[in-house]
This record gives sequence, structure tokens and C-alpha cells, in this order.
Amino acid sequence: MKRVKRLFAAALALLLLAGCGHQRTEPLPYPEPAGSEPGKTVAYVPLDDRPDNVERVVYLAESMGYALAMPDRDLYRTALDGQPLNANGTQRGDMGRLFQWVLDQEAAGCDRYILSLDQLLFGGLVASRSADGYDIQLPEGGTIQAFDLLEELLTALSAGPDNRVWLLDSVMRLAPTVGYEGGTLEEYNAIRAFGALPRRTLAGQDLNLESIDESYWWGPNGEDLRAQTRAEGAYETALRHTRSRERKLLLSYVVQDTLAKPGYENFRLLIGIDDSSLEDCIQKNEIAFLRQGLRAEKGEEGKKQQIDWLLSGVDDLAFKAVARMYLDETGWVAGYSTKLQYIGGTEDRPACEYDFQPLSDIVFEHFQFFGLWEARAAGLCVLVLTQPEDESLKQAYINLLLQTLEDNRKHQMPTILIDASNGTYGTEVYEALTKKAELGYLLAYSGMLDMAIVTGTALSHGVARLAVLKNGDGTGACDRAWARTLADSVLKDFCYKGVVRNDLLAYIRNELGGDPNNFYSPELDREDLLRRLAEGMEKETAPVIRNLERSSFLSSLPFDGEPEERRWGGVALENYRFPWDRAFEIGMDIRLGEFGD
Repeated sequence: MKRVKRLFAAALALLLLAGCGHQRTEPLPYPEPAGSEPGKTVAYVPLDDRPDNVERVVYLAESMGYALAMPDRDLYRTALDGQPLNANGTQRGDMGRLFQWVLDQEAAGCDRYILSLDQLLFGGLVASRSADGYDIQLPEGGTIQAFDLLEELLTALSAGPDNRVWLLDSVMRLAPTVGYEGGTLEEYNAIRAFGALPRRTLAGQDLNLESIDESYWWGPNGEDLRAQTRAEGAYETALRHTRSRERKLLLSYVVQDTLAKPGYENFRLLIGIDDSSLEDCIQKNEIAFLRQGLRAEKGEEGKKQQIDWLLSGVDDLAFKAVARMYLDETGWVAGYSTKLQYIGGTEDRPACEYDFQPLSDIVFEHFQFFGLWEARAAGLCVLVLTQPEDESLKQAYINLLLQTLEDNRKHQMPTILIDASNGTYGTEVYEALTKKAELGYLLAYSGMLDMAIVTGTALSHGVARLAVLKNGDGTGACDRAWARTLADSVLKDFCYKGVVRNDLLAYIRNELGGDPNNFYSPELDREDLLRRLAEGMEKETAPVIRNLERSSFLSSLPFDGEPEERRWGGVALENYRFPWDRAFEIGMDIRLGEFGD
């Protein structure tokens, strides 16, 4: 009987994908009424105001029944050079007002927190790379030292016995940001080259803050990097950079030292490694130092369970934190059998130049974080497309990907798709998936972000959805929020990054003589750019939206029982925007029609 049902479901899916038997429902206005249960609010201070740290986190949280409480955007916004400043008169977030905002949430009775320390202590990720001191302006006047703000904040949150707090931190990347506080491309290249140089390896008692500060300037064989940078005219630039690294690492140490004390058992620290290098670079000793400060506790049968984590990727930190918050609250993280399949043959090496680990190592560490373990007989498939080992076999790899997705669909196998190919298949893979796969049936997809981030992004969304389905916690609001997470990933990757962004880059550079990385340098007509964006997206998203609208999705996946499916409704996009006034990323609203049975 089960086999008959599966064959019927597969046949129905083919009919739907072919355009038969499915009536499109008209998309509803956005935003829709909140559907989260009272008492499941999470106070969230984002890393910055990019879509991956704002609306996409909102979608993911709502897909698990949470509602995010967030401060006003101006308090955590990043402004690039020449762009309008924030209300505090700077290009960075307002740390003093954010501090007060968190205290206000605690006074109001909130008991769930996800807090970016880069935002609270420096004013955002970009600002953390150029930190020049510890003073933080308070809203009522005067200043407070970052150390004191941190102590007061952690003390206040630790006083609530029911509080569950996730703190997000990062290991600074190799160089600061171009176009922020005067940073130039020449400075970026010089500092990145300096940061990528091998350093003396520290271990044991030598692995301490003072020795790490000194190690910035010494190669593995005693090479004097000060002399080298002076000869290259980059010493002063490198000196400013290392001072910023010292400040940031010191505050990271203070966080770890505080959490190691009694009273912080309900706190979790998640550290992300920002853009890195496979070389034995300036981050090496910092990473080793922070690893030794990660906490673990005794779990079942006396086994140690990790409490704090250090993983590759920064822009996916909030995804990982909110997903693990739900998994921990529901008792999910106890191991889930998962089939892991790579297609392309290059998983044994870094997926791009900004990774410091092979792709398979990054995936393995994220499996540990989410409580997944590999097994042949599994209830979940994680499918990873890598760069092609053999260029002549690109089409064969694409065909294998399509066949695997089709087989999984026939067997109603929940599937997470990670595109870690770094664009090496061009748009061919997107076109093939649009024509021959049922995209709306995926639990999650990611491929738009830097390669170290796609793993955490896809697994966060996919494991969260799987857990909701298995726990029976899904509601109509959860389903619709999940659908937005998937549609956002697929449409931006396939259509914006794959096609429309390239057209915009060429238009801005060649016809306008502008800078696609900053529409204020020189100032461009943003209405013209938004019009071109909307026109390009309307054209390119049409076939992908048709695919989604003809798809079914898993709506119930009980531990003991048959999976249930529903059909997607209509999908419409509107309110396009460039959050940082640059072409790198976009925001958009996603309207959905009612789902069908």
C-alpha cells in the first residue's frame, strides 16, 4: 500500500510540474498577520542590516513559531562612505542605545535572546574590523567602556533564571572593508596579503593574548614582518589593523572568561570565522586560542557535550543560533540519521579562496552542531554540489544531481540542497533545476552566499524545517514562513546572482560610470536602478516562480506515520530594495497565495 501511495504521489508531482491539475491561488498582501504563539518572542540584535541578518532571520524564526523583537534599523545600520549617516552621526550602529534596548527587553519579561557582540561592542561587523578604542556613547550622555558594558549586560541577563541567551561573535577576517571609513582597495589588498602570510605557531602556555599580539609580526621561521611591511610601505596600515585585531580578540576573551563562571549555564556562545585563507594565516593562533575557551558539559552517560561552538561562516550565525535554540528547546539534538552525498568530486578541498578548511570538514563540523550523523538508511538527505573534478563531466554531474533529486522525490525523502560549486557551472545548473526538478519540494537550498556560509545557511533552514515537521509543531504561519525562506534563497540565487546582478554591474560600470559597490560614489539615480532591477527580476523569475507554484511540499512528517503533502500557492515579488545602496545584495517582499491540499 505504501508503494502505491508513493507511486501516486510521484505521478501527481510530475503532472503538477508539467502544469496540469493545479490551480494557482492569488498571492496575499505582505506582511501577513503575525502567527507566532504568545510567549515565544526572541529579542534579536542583528549583526547588521543586510537581508541575511534581518528578513531572512525573521522568516526562519517564524517558521519555527518564534517572533523576533528587533530594535529600530537605524540603531544597527551600517553606512558606507558618502552614504547618509545614522542618527548617532556615525557610519556604525548605536551601541549605547542597543545596550539600553536589550535591558528594556529584559525588564519587559523577555526570556530568549540572540545578540551579536560585533554589533553591541563595535557597531556592526564592518565596524569591528576598524575598531579604534573601547569608549561607547550612552544615550543619556557620557561614555562607558566596552568591558563595563559587556559586564553589565551579561550580569543583567544572567539574573533571569529562565533566560536562554545566544551570543554571536566572530574571528576577524584578514582585512577591513573597502569603502568604509576611508578604506581603499589598495589598503585592502596590502592588508590581506599581510594577513595571509604564515605566522609562528603558538601552543601550550605560549597560546595567550600577549603572545598572539606579538605573533602578528613574526613568520614561522622568525621572519620579521615589520621589516617586510616597512619595505613595502604598508607598515602603518598593518599596524592599525593589528591593533583592531588585538581589541577584538581581547573582548572575545573577556566574554569566554565571564561565561566560564557559575551562573551562565543558560548562555551559549557561537563564534564564526570570517573570510579566511587556506594558508597558515594571521587568524591561526586566534582560532586556536578561542577553541581552548569553548565550554562543554557532561551529558548522558557522562559524555561531554559541547556548549559553545566555533564554526566557519559569519553571515549565517543568526540562522544557526535560532535553529539550535528551537532544537534545544524541543530536545531534538540527539542525532538524526542523514545521507550525505557529494556530487562533483572536490569536497576534499576548500570551495573558494576565502575558506581555510576543505568543504567536507566544514560540512562535518556543521553536522556535529546540528546533531546529524551519517547513515545509509536515513530519514534526511543532504545533497552537496561541488566544483567539478573534471571539467568535461559538468553535464554528467548536473544529470546526476537531477536524477538524485528525482529519486528522492519519488521516495518522499526530505532533501537539503547545498550548491557549493562557487558558480563553476554557470547558469546551466539553475536552468536544469528549474526545468527538471521540483524546487518547492526541497526542505532548504543555499548557494548565493560565500562558500563557507552556504553550508550553515542550508542546514539551519533544512534541519529547522525537518524538526518542526517531526515534532508536529507546524502551523499555517510556520509553513508560509518556511516557504518564504526557500523562495528567497532560490529566486535570489538563480535569478539575481545568476543573471540580473551581472546585467546591473555592467550597466552601472559601463553606461553610468558608477561604482556598483556604492551608489553614492558617485551618486546614482536609485529609482532608475530599482526600475531596472524590477524589470530584470520580473523576466528572470517567471520560470522559477512557475516551478514553485506547481510544486508540492512536505507539510507533515511524523515519526510514526505517512508523510503528508500540500501544494504551493501563488508567488509574487514586490518592494525591491538595495539595503546597502550597492548591487551585491537585494531585499524584496514575497507574497504567497493560499496553499492547496
